[in-house]
Amino acid sequence: MAKVKRKPTGVRRSAAARSRSQKAQAARKHTSGVLDRTMALLPFTEEQWHKLFLVLIAAVGLSIAWTVASFAGVFDMARIELAKSASRSGYEVRRVQVSGVERMNEQRVYERVLAERDRPMPLVDLAEVRERLLDLPWVLDARVSRQLPDTLKIDIVERTPHAVLRKPDRLMLIDQKGNELEPISSSASEKELLIEGPGAQKQVEELARLLDAAPALRPQIASAEWVGNRRWNLRFRSGQLLALPEGDAGAPALVKFAQLDGMHRLIGGKPVAIDMRVPDRAYLRCADGPCPNQIARNGRAD
Repeated sequence: MAKVKRKPTGVRRSAAARSRSQKAQAARKHTSGVLDRTMALLPFTEEQWHKLFLVLIAAVGLSIAWTVASFAGVFDMARIELAKSASRSGYEVRRVQVSGVERMNEQRVYERVLAERDRPMPLVDLAEVRERLLDLPWVLDARVSRQLPDTLKIDIVERTPHAVLRKPDRLMLIDQKGNELEPISSSASEKELLIEGPGAQKQVEELARLLDAAPALRPQIASAEWVGNRRWNLRFRSGQLLALPEGDAGAPALVKFAQLDGMHRLIGGKPVAIDMRVPDRAYLRCADGPCPNQIARNGRAD
């Protein structure tokens, strides 16, 4: 049988292999030395490092488990099953208790909460119920709470009616900020302040500040018309018209008119219209034309 002879490894190849092995060992020693020196500088013992690594590994494992459970819907299913168990124990919505309703139709509140009947208490989204109630025109605020075991409590804060807005097709009851509450009939609105004119709804708060300048006149004012998107005409319950200047001059003019009325009893008198738009004079118009005497702002009749 023929013998196979292995060729001896070349001297150069053997030397190169030894050189690479030596370099790798040196690199490992250098890296290990740097790491050891760095770890020695930190205020932890080797045992503490082992505990820290174990805690980190456990935290990562729990995080992965939590993520997988969330995607699988495990927590939602558990919550639903818990809610069903509570419902079987009597913890479900059987009654709705409403308070705070004085002017609005209380049935509108029940309609917004009707979907919660027979729902397990833990599954009732109180914030979502509140949002549905806030969509009602009359509701300024709403508080929703659970009264265990079976009652859903609704506390309503109503908006306050302030005036009646004349729209092209109907009369609308509004609050102090111009929010529409509900339609109102002509007969029911007779004692309310009537506001009209293009853009008047956006000026309701400004009108309130204007009338507050002369509160004694407020009960005698039947309507206010926003004219030219810049000023107000006021009509008294006597039928007389008061034309006020635009802008910030409106309130001082109204105060001055109140003083002139106290001196000359203009409201209920002969003038059918009083024009206060000129800074130093009040122009009066009677039924048959200009009144004989005009009144200066200082109260003197000409």
